[in-house]
Amino acid sequence: MTLPLFPLNTVLFPGCRLDLQIFEARYLDMIGRCMKQGAGFGVVSIIEGQEVGEAPQAFGKVGCEALIRDWQQLPNGLLGIRVEGGRRFHVLDTEVQADQLTLAEVRWLEECADQPLTEEHDDLAALLGALALHPMVAALEMGGEVTGQQALACQLAYLLPFEPEQKQVLLEMDEPSVRLARIQVLLEQLQGDRLA
Repeated sequence: MTLPLFPLNTVLFPGCRLDLQIFEARYLDMIGRCMKQGAGFGVVSIIEGQEVGEAPQAFGKVGCEALIRDWQQLPNGLLGIRVEGGRRFHVLDTEVQADQLTLAEVRWLEECADQPLTEEHDDLAALLGALALHPMVAALEMGGEVTGQQALACQLAYLLPFEPEQKQVLLEMDEPSVRLARIQVLLEQLQGDRLA
């Protein structure tokens, strides 16, 4: 499967929403093609390089499919799109085109069967509910009540202020229960840092 990539300084997770402003020709063309074909593109986290200009030298080998859910012309004249994270993928090979758009050969990753939330997830579920009250989270129509471990893990990993490298590790985890356990550890580290 060949997928055009949009490398960003962020990590997108399945089921999570991201608003983007598109102004570079390579990405305007890519979005146009995706909308005509009803297809998505791949978001990968930049490790080395910039979002604008030449293609980044290095990015995460696991990314998330971005499905276009809405678009509008913004007051600043740029194209605004809202995407939602779809399937995770592993980058096998890449090719940078003349316009600096990166095309990737990808393999879709299998998702584990979702498990219902248990009592041990109560605190994390309450945290997601609290995050839903934040204006930026509310604007994305995210947070609030979820029923499964997958949605809880993905939304917390996406919304909480972890380092990009930590978010990338969370994205690469297959098991939602393992991802939730890691989020708990990272939260404890954040609280420890604040108290220090």
